[in-house]
Amino acid sequence: MPPTYRERLRLEGGVLAGAGALASVALLAGVPQASERAWSTIGQLAVVLVLLVALGPRSIRRSIAAARPLHADEAQQLTGEPTPLWKPPLVVIVLAGAFVAPGELGVDAAGWDAGLRITGGCLLVGLAQALLLRRVVEADERRTGRSYVRVPGWTLIAGTKLGFFGDKRV
Repeated sequence: MPPTYRERLRLEGGVLAGAGALASVALLAGVPQASERAWSTIGQLAVVLVLLVALGPRSIRRSIAAARPLHADEAQQLTGEPTPLWKPPLVVIVLAGAFVAPGELGVDAAGWDAGLRITGGCLLVGLAQALLLRRVVEADERRTGRSYVRVPGWTLIAGTKLGFFGDKRV
């Protein structure tokens, strides 16, 4: 059986949250400029949090509604499309660097504080995956008797493609 979507949300979200937290702490401890415009950072992270809480469960429910039934013989061929665990920390570094570098080159709209907003946002996204979105999947699995797994076909626009094993009639 491939790793379930719920398991991957918990694990990958936890890694992303951990990477975001470590990077945020490192920025705050080591770069005084990261705490500039603190109210802007707090406000922007609050908006991210509201959007995650408001839109995240809806997105997960949409993926669940579009999930296709899988047969037991497909389990051998499916991987669950896991994200390698080295990728979330790399995403944090690359995204933060994309905002820090312009600031270091003299662009006023970017800088170390923007890097902190990115790392803090990664922390929030990871926590949302590991805690909130995982629970949405878990509740549906309990209610339906299904077990969801990622299947090939993920796109940025369409989102995660899911399949499921088991099917207690609802």
